Amino acid sequence: GNGTGVALPERGEVLEIGKGRIIREGEGDVALLSLGTLLGECEAAATMLAGEGINATIADARFAKPLDMALITQLAETHSAVITVEQGARGGFGASVLQEMAAHGLLDHGCRVRTLCLPDRFVDQAAPVEMYRDAGVDAEGIVAMVLGALQQDRKVIDFHSARSVRD
Repeated sequence: GNGTGVALPERGEVLEIGKGRIIREGEGDVALLSLGTLLGECEAAATMLAGEGINATIADARFAKPLDMALITQLAETHSAVITVEQGARGGFGASVLQEMAAHGLLDHGCRVRTLCLPDRFVDQAAPVEMYRDAGVDAEGIVAMVLGALQQDRKVIDFHSARSVRD
């Protein structure tokens, strides 16, 4: 499939193992920490959230191991909530991030953390966009997770008109 968030340079660059990157800088409301192919969904969700007055930072973890604890610490210390987003199963990347945050004391000062991953149920075979929607790991699922984490009353968002941002 197509890669998201990576401009192809004239000459390849060596990626530092275990080093993530900030894709979009928000203002401290929520940080979306993405691993894998859902970066485009995070970008669409951030656009939808901006329409609701919620500023989202998007970070591309790039690596599940080793975790970029400097990046995770920065996100936890500068945002009200951190949401991990992956197309993996429970007990994967999000669980590792949560465990390391707990070990480093990053949960001791009110940072809300949620892990968004595939549900522990069968997802019918379909096009990836349909499977992610069914599993709740699409832009709408990310927005719902953010609003729940921030404990805000959900305003009416017209997901169908907002979807054009991603298409």
